[in-house]
Amino acid sequence: MVHATEPGKPVQADDLHTPGPAYGWYALGVLMLVYTLNFIDRQMLTILAVDIKRDLHITDADFGFLYGTAFGVFYAVFGIPLGKLADRWPRRRLLALGLATWSAMTAASGLAGNFTQIGLARIGVGVGEASAAPCGYSLLSDYFPARRRATAIAIYSAGIYIGGGVALSIGTGLAHAWEHAYAAGMRPFGLAGWQVAFLGLGIPGLLLALWVRTLREPVRGRFDTAPVVVTLGTRAAWREFVRDVGTIAPPFTLIAAARRGRRAFGVNLAILVAAMLAAAGMTALLSDPAQWLVLGLGCYAVASWAQSMRHTDPDAFAQIWQNRPLVLVIIGYGLGCAVSYASSGFGPLYAIQHFHAAPAQVALMVGGGGAAGGALGVIAGGWLGDLLSGGVYHSRRVLVVFGALLLSLIPYAVAMSAQSVWVFYAAVFPQWFLLSASVGGSAGTVVNIVPPRVRGTATAALLLGATILGLSVGPYATGRISQATHSLQTGLIAVLAVLPFALVSLALAWRHLARAERSTAP
Repeated sequence: MVHATEPGKPVQADDLHTPGPAYGWYALGVLMLVYTLNFIDRQMLTILAVDIKRDLHITDADFGFLYGTAFGVFYAVFGIPLGKLADRWPRRRLLALGLATWSAMTAASGLAGNFTQIGLARIGVGVGEASAAPCGYSLLSDYFPARRRATAIAIYSAGIYIGGGVALSIGTGLAHAWEHAYAAGMRPFGLAGWQVAFLGLGIPGLLLALWVRTLREPVRGRFDTAPVVVTLGTRAAWREFVRDVGTIAPPFTLIAAARRGRRAFGVNLAILVAAMLAAAGMTALLSDPAQWLVLGLGCYAVASWAQSMRHTDPDAFAQIWQNRPLVLVIIGYGLGCAVSYASSGFGPLYAIQHFHAAPAQVALMVGGGGAAGGALGVIAGGWLGDLLSGGVYHSRRVLVVFGALLLSLIPYAVAMSAQSVWVFYAAVFPQWFLLSASVGGSAGTVVNIVPPRVRGTATAALLLGATILGLSVGPYATGRISQATHSLQTGLIAVLAVLPFALVSLALAWRHLARAERSTAP
């Protein structure tokens, strides 16, 4: 076992544990609460969309940017250095810090008075929440052995759907209670109901961060054949983090590239110019400069990170970016997320506008159905992946993702063609059951086909697909098409165009993994 620490600073006993099975399930419960709050903070924007759009004078495309790109790009980009930090520093500490950050930024959303202010708050939420998945996936990989790993991650990921569903009820409940209490009088501090809803979620997150800080840090890779414990001291770990941020945040990216040589600088500068020209072209074609500037910078940041990794950590680069099945899973899963994020971002608004349903009813039916379907689906997807793979044949996990995305088209079509709001509600559960089954299968594949040393970084790469391809494109495209056609239904249907590409990527990933497994079979 290798211990990497600051010179002269031994590994602290309270930072290294081998917790038993019972403690692993306890830790899973705490981590699931964290992920639940993660998505409450993220998703509450959707049920308050009508009031936010009215008070801040924003369009469907603007709302798609707030829900998707403003949050998603920074979530993805900062997931990279935070994922690497999770591979070097106690994960429980990093997760507690991230939770405190996104909780504070959620409260700040409630103080926003215009599009720019709420956009900046959403960026802050994205930066804080970027710590959750890398830390959570990495911790669970060391709390549970390989045969139970995907099931544990799937249960953890169920917090996505529980939080997303609960967010709708919390959002409408807090906003309605505030507006009802001050319907006939002056509202304190001039705050609207939707602002109070955001403010009301900050304190619980800060308290939960204190609880997360008490978790035991398990030995890394303890269930693997060659465990490696990487426990840097605080100063060394954060020094590396600052260096990693410098490889993705312009203009420091150009300085970092220049230090690697003239050729590296020229390549990096060319990527930046290409990204900005593409952003300018899309702005001239479709307007919405914030969308294209942020997305262009995000793509440039990811390319800069990969370029830097190739130079500074060629082994990690090979394990991630030269791992063809992993890259194909990232692409397939990310494109599938474009559909699920578009549905989660605009589904409640569609029910309110298209069927003239009451927000409280939509919160209960869409939130409850989506939470139940999503939570059960992600667990079922992870469990089925574990069952089929037997801890060895990870290609079979990809089949679970492929089948779930394909079958999800059936309830999606029912929802979009429904003439009755109750038919629409009935389609919510099976739709989210199937869409979410891909989460457990994808995450289970990633953590099982890379070495323990790079699991946090590989998880960050998986999130790149989910955010750059899914969250940054799906909601915005839906909102932009809705704005152009004056039909939110058209926008939600049009986003399905990405699914064939997702399925092709997953099919290729399955083929590569299956071929490799056959070649190594005894």
